[in-house]
Amino acid sequence: MRSRDGAPLGDIFAFVSGLYFRGKLTYAKRFASPPDAGNADNPYGGGGVHIITPNAGLRSPETCITPRALRAFADEDVHQDNARYRQPLEKGARSLLAEIGPDCDVILLGSVASPKYVDVLTAIFGDRLQFPIDFVGRGDMSRGGLLLRKATEGAELPYVSVLGAVLHGARPPKLPPLRRSASLSSERQTLG
Repeated sequence: MRSRDGAPLGDIFAFVSGLYFRGKLTYAKRFASPPDAGNADNPYGGGGVHIITPNAGLRSPETCITPRALRAFADEDVHQDNARYRQPLEKGARSLLAEIGPDCDVILLGSVASPKYVDVLTAIFGDRLQFPIDFVGRGDMSRGGLLLRKATEGAELPYVSVLGAVLHGARPPKLPPLRRSASLSSERQTLG
């Protein structure tokens, strides 16, 4: 990250926030399918995955950032009433809306239980802004774990529109423990 070019935003956010963001990024890269994804001139950079930043709107996970940019992110309040957060996000969302055309939905993998994303993005995308219904009632780590599992299984979650959806609910049962692979068990026994 301290190089002149910096490091990819997706890698940095996954390192900083751990399981939660790693799950979102892995799942998004697995299932994003923007219009013309196979087109070399595609403005999405081959994936249609965008990261919401605290002061730079929507950015590709491959966008390189420096320590200075990361400090600027840390200094910004991610709140729907903060113009330095809201205005770049609105600009990026409007550009995305113009690029995707009328038949593409937008899947939000961030929190739908608070207005920091929902208020800004539903005003632009309307009922095309969707989220995994299985998120309702889950905390950050549970959502991250669920997304990682589904990406590994190749099983996309069902989505519903944010508008009109129940955004708060009872906590679902805990995810079952992952089975340890035979090679991991052998490795642990060897190292143990």
